[in-house]
Amino acid sequence: MLRAALRLTAGTATLAAGGWMMRALHGAPEALGAGPAEIRRVAEGSPNFVDGAFTNLDAAAGFDMGLQQQWMVLRELVGGRGVGRPAAPIPLAEPSVEAGEGPAGTWFGHSSVLIEIDGYRVLTDPVWSRRCSPSDSVGPERLHPPPAALDTLPAIDAIVISHDHYDHLDIDAVIALGRTQRAPFVVPLGVGAHLRRWGIPEHRVVELDWGQHHRIADLTVVCTPARHFSGRFVSRNTTLWSSWVLIGERHRVFFGGDSGYTRSFADIGAEHGPFDLTLLPIGAYHRAWPDIHMSPEEAVRAHRDLTDTGLLVPIHWCTFRLAPHPWAEPVERLLAAADPDGVRVAVPRPGGRARPAADDVVDPWWRL
Repeated sequence: MLRAALRLTAGTATLAAGGWMMRALHGAPEALGAGPAEIRRVAEGSPNFVDGAFTNLDAAAGFDMGLQQQWMVLRELVGGRGVGRPAAPIPLAEPSVEAGEGPAGTWFGHSSVLIEIDGYRVLTDPVWSRRCSPSDSVGPERLHPPPAALDTLPAIDAIVISHDHYDHLDIDAVIALGRTQRAPFVVPLGVGAHLRRWGIPEHRVVELDWGQHHRIADLTVVCTPARHFSGRFVSRNTTLWSSWVLIGERHRVFFGGDSGYTRSFADIGAEHGPFDLTLLPIGAYHRAWPDIHMSPEEAVRAHRDLTDTGLLVPIHWCTFRLAPHPWAEPVERLLAAADPDGVRVAVPRPGGRARPAADDVVDPWWRL
């Protein structure tokens, strides 16, 4: 009797685990994207592609943590769940993309921004899915809904993607934009293989290496270095990661994507700046991975490398819990670091619009 009960319990547990695994894997095969062989055909011609992988100009350790570091981060993530999430629903703004010349940025959360520059519109790292994960049911979940549906966006001139991590390259958003927009996808080397796998036509995929550019009439889009890593499954660094420079007839915008602090920012500022608007990541930092995510203080330093007078808009925070720091800590630290340096900062709500020409009044909406 006892033996039969144990067998029944074990069988039930196995079925439950199998059911969880099936749910976890739902949606995963397609979301993984292209395989290494498809990517390598484009990547291997780059001088930044060495021994089968892309490398940073400044060495970066990535997420190759030891067991002690992994346990430390896990303990902080589990123990800090309360402070890692907002205390109340995150207030959203009604997106309003005006017909002005800009520059301006409408922030949809995390690193998704609709940039207006000299009559052009550029959408960065569009992530609209509920989770930033290869799975539909497992992985970091949004802390707020998208402020607007993708199919309500105005006509876009370019869709720019920084790299292939799930919180920056979203299969569902890519497929939807392929259907509702006619703009090209401008991406780092190798990322185009994922897009082609998901049905984006070849003529809409523009792949660039660091230092290369693409022109859309009077707008120049330049692929510039970042300090990060890439990969959607087991393989690491088979696709390139980048920051982006947008140069219009009168204005310049810098999109940092996802990056640790790098001396490349000073080089980018010297070659392409000064910028009217910088969009720089401030969240998901931790002492276990200091090379590949900036702290808020480093974001201020990067902004100073890029421009003397432009406006800094923080990105890569608020929307997903990707590190154990308190939810609102990144923006509080950013403002504390920016003030002594005289750096102008705008912190829009998700869906809100920031522009350098606006008055420097910060609404502390995140203090819930």
